[in-house]
Amino acid sequence: MKLAAIDIGSNAIRLQISTILDHGPKILFKKLEYVRFPLRLGHDVFSTNRISDKSKAQFKKLMKTYKLLLELYEVDDYMFCATSAMRESENGQELADEVKEELGLTINIIDGNLEAEMINRAIASYLKDETYLHIDVGGGSTELNLFVDGKKIKTRSFKVGSVRVLEHNDSPIMWSDMKKWVKENVKKEYGKVTAVGTGGNISKIFELAKKKPGQVMSIRKINEVRKMVESYTIEQRIYELQMNPDRADVIVPASAIYVKVMEWADSQRILVPDVGLKDGILLHLLEKNLSQKKIEFKQGRF
Repeated sequence: MKLAAIDIGSNAIRLQISTILDHGPKILFKKLEYVRFPLRLGHDVFSTNRISDKSKAQFKKLMKTYKLLLELYEVDDYMFCATSAMRESENGQELADEVKEELGLTINIIDGNLEAEMINRAIASYLKDETYLHIDVGGGSTELNLFVDGKKIKTRSFKVGSVRVLEHNDSPIMWSDMKKWVKENVKKEYGKVTAVGTGGNISKIFELAKKKPGQVMSIRKINEVRKMVESYTIEQRIYELQMNPDRADVIVPASAIYVKVMEWADSQRILVPDVGLKDGILLHLLEKNLSQKKIEFKQGRF
């Protein structure tokens, strides 16, 4: 079985095609194709509340390209999910309708809670029966999920994201609201809190910190890496640190969001599983297809 997930974010649009490998007690995902295209829808939406005509034209070309890849790989099932930028734009649904009419592709514009739920599917296998604060920082929003004894008890989406902060479209009120939520919900009786970070920026910070998979990273180390990156020009970040241009300008504001939330939660370390919304979508598709075939499975890691 071949499945595909398309994550339409505020800073970039990702496609992943995976084939399913059944190895006894576990089902594994083997990546066949991964494409990340830097179409920053959030640049338009967070300043004008609309997706520009130029971005709409690029978006349709990209959707046509992704459709061709789905056909070439003979994908069995797929799902397109759009997050903060499209759900907040005045013409986001209009664009989704046009893509449906012109290309026959259904774009699901999901809310923050469903976005968080999808990502939680992907990180579930990494969590123990402990206290975790999951922090997912995107271009337009930050999703926070609190786990106690390994079970999610609270979730909230905030309009604070790397592109918003970069372009000064973030609201002081929303920052204050996010701080209040963390302070009220992450209680001392829950014990030591480990942060769980998802998103391209924290993964890049983890890489720059030269951490190995499975290791945790201290908040002190995040600050060290952030200060190092901040000392480089955008050009140096691209050529010397090998960042994509659309990563080079948002990584510092993104890291500030992770650090702030960790400080509010009094969390001193962070786990960084290399998964995100696209992985949650793939799990959702797998569960749906196996349910239809009435086959039970045990979730494996990506």
